[in-house]
Amino acid sequence: MKCLFRALTIGELYFGAHKSVRIHENIARINDFVLSNVVLSCNAETAKLYGDIKNRLRDIGQPIPENDIWIAAIAQQHALALVTNDGHFVVIENLTVEKW
Repeated sequence: MKCLFRALTIGELYFGAHKSVRIHENIARINDFVLSNVVLSCNAETAKLYGDIKNRLRDIGQPIPENDIWIAAIAQQHALALVTNDGHFVVIENLTVEKW
C-alpha cells in the first residue's frame, strides 16, 4: 500500500536520521521509502488551511508546533487521516486523527 506524505514530514525523518547513530543506513531507508510513496506539495489552498487552523488554535489558546500545523493542513486539504502518536492534533477541528 502506498502512503501519502508531505515534504515537511520527510524533512523531519531526515532530521531524525542525522541525529541517529546509523545516519547513512537511515538516510538510505528514507530514500527508498520516498521513492515508493507519494509526497504531497504545499500550495495556496494548503496555506489557506494553515492560516485557518493556526487562528483557531490561537483562539482556543492551544498552540502546537508550526510544522504540525502544516501537516494538519495538508491532511485536511486532501481529506486524509493523520496517523500520529502526538496527542495535540486532537484539538484541530475537521481533522481525522488515527493514533498509532
